[in-house]
Amino acid sequence: MLAQTGALSGTPRSPAVLTLRAWLDRLAATNRLSVMRPGVDLVHQLAAIANRLDGKTASFFPHPGGHTGSVVSGLVSSRAWMAEALGVPPDALVHHMQAAAANPRPWREVADAPAQEVVHSGAIDLLKLLPIPTHNEFDSGPYISAGLTIARDPETGVQNVAIHRCQISGPDRIGILLLPRHTDQFFRKAESLGQGLEVALVIGVDPAILLSSQAIVPLGQDELAIAGALRGAPLDVVRCRTNAVRVPAEAEIVIEGRLLPYTREPEGPFGEFPQYYGERADRHVLQVDAVTHRTRPIFHTIVGGGLEHLLLGAIPREATILATLQRNFPGVQDVHLSLGGVGRYHLYVKLKKTQNGEGKNVLLGAFAAHYDIKHAVVVDSDVDIHDPAEVEWAISTRFQADRDLVIISNSQGSKLDPSTDRGVGAKMGLDATIPVDAPPMKYRRIAVPGEAAVDLQAMIAPGVDWHAALT
Repeated sequence: MLAQTGALSGTPRSPAVLTLRAWLDRLAATNRLSVMRPGVDLVHQLAAIANRLDGKTASFFPHPGGHTGSVVSGLVSSRAWMAEALGVPPDALVHHMQAAAANPRPWREVADAPAQEVVHSGAIDLLKLLPIPTHNEFDSGPYISAGLTIARDPETGVQNVAIHRCQISGPDRIGILLLPRHTDQFFRKAESLGQGLEVALVIGVDPAILLSSQAIVPLGQDELAIAGALRGAPLDVVRCRTNAVRVPAEAEIVIEGRLLPYTREPEGPFGEFPQYYGERADRHVLQVDAVTHRTRPIFHTIVGGGLEHLLLGAIPREATILATLQRNFPGVQDVHLSLGGVGRYHLYVKLKKTQNGEGKNVLLGAFAAHYDIKHAVVVDSDVDIHDPAEVEWAISTRFQADRDLVIISNSQGSKLDPSTDRGVGAKMGLDATIPVDAPPMKYRRIAVPGEAAVDLQAMIAPGVDWHAALT
């Protein structure tokens, strides 16, 4: 059993949800799961419904396209849902993620697992086996968009977990976009040895594993151990049937295979998180060796650019950026990647400023913390960085462009940002903090005494007509 108090975050917590199916039960019991009629079309119709319900309820699609399995989307479409699934208060979510990355819990290997109740090997046809949707108008076809790519370092055996977009290119062939991070480094090692890289695509896991897959941690740190810390208990894993990769034992679906050396094939376009299409180009290729799954599996899909997509990228990055900044700037209290900045590009930093010039240094530290950050704003501790109107107010009243603006040209950014030149662009920082030596009344915010303590229900006279109130 999990402890009732969060040893990592230091805040009271209830047990974390340990499986996808348990989370679906929670959502259903609280009217946050919409179940569709069977047979929804996998091409566009499923994504259209999921988008209409995004942020309101999760969407469950029984047997879409005539498949025996089902599809779910929108599992973690709010910060509050994610915190609930981890058993922590919403305001402790980033700090809990930060602590889990710093204090991972090694996984525990088991011999048998629900993820391997059904095994398919030999001739594999992915589109016959699994209900894989096509989301956006110009997507090149069906995509696995919520699959965790788990790979092992060919030299050390240490694993890495990430989410990459995966195009179904043939019955047993998947085109995969590898960004220049850890999976790509593992692949380069294997390719230099003339070998393929053993991997597994894992589909249908609990929110803690989803969130841990997006942690920004050093090479050699296994994100499944971070999932154990987030959950409060070691994660059970099982060895794949055809390779040495270990995967979550309670997963719904596992696709086992190899990234082929010296092989690149066309992949894309695909609707990405900035809400534009990632371009078509020659990408890495995954050869499928086997598929295992639960009986009547649930296929999780993430519609590109939706809340689930943005939040899964934002929250782990916030934890890493906060830790990085706090090592150098103790006055940094919190950070937030805004949804308007697609959960990647726009960063707000809350700073308890102690000396002039500190805000600009924090901006430089923020840009160094992650290359995706394009625009950053530093504000004082009285500003709610989770409220865009508050941040805009701070810029409008505490910022002067000729004094407080930082611009860095020709720097590394996101290759998925269409305004860059193949990932090279400019970064802009706004120091919207109050000068340390400013007179106390110059920037004092107006406030009505006692406003927060007013009991509106006690003061309002329900059902009284204003004409009658005149007499």
